[in-house]
Amino acid sequence: MGIYFNPGNSGFQRIVNSEYVDKTGLIRLINETIGTVNNLICVSRPRRFGKSFAAQMLCAYYDSSCDSHSLFDDKEIAGAEGYLAHLNQYHVINLDIATFLSVAQRKGIPLKEVPDMIVDGLLAELAEIYPDCASGGGFSDSLVRCVDKTGKRFVFVIDEWDVLIREAKGDAVAQKRYLSLLREWFI
Repeated sequence: MGIYFNPGNSGFQRIVNSEYVDKTGLIRLINETIGTVNNLICVSRPRRFGKSFAAQMLCAYYDSSCDSHSLFDDKEIAGAEGYLAHLNQYHVINLDIATFLSVAQRKGIPLKEVPDMIVDGLLAELAEIYPDCASGGGFSDSLVRCVDKTGKRFVFVIDEWDVLIREAKGDAVAQKRYLSLLREWFI
């Protein structure tokens, strides 16, 4: 388990151990898009409506580095077609863009450099966790090698994906570099 790669299920376990309202129906909707051209999902809700909890839930469900049966077997998703086919079957990359932005602001790093910070952080962890995959060619090429070597695809869970767009309102370069990074990964 790493900071970004395969975060495990402990975050969702803490949520379930609190007052938890079952929102696992969202997983069924996402499962239906896997392997289709509609596989990019944006969960957009007002602040304080559980997006970060949903991100933890998705990480726990898809992450192949842990066993999450006990967290989901009694939830709504367990009755859905494809429940077991996707449970703990993917590499997960979990990013909170607000964290990168906070670090940049604290260190006085220009917003236009945040996309490089994200890629550098991911590459460093990829080299540590999957050393056979991270050998030159950049992050995207390394992910392709990792899928080829392990046979497992990646699920990206990005919390606060739009924070850099909001915070860099007057910085067209920062916005453009960040959007270019997202396009490289997802288009």
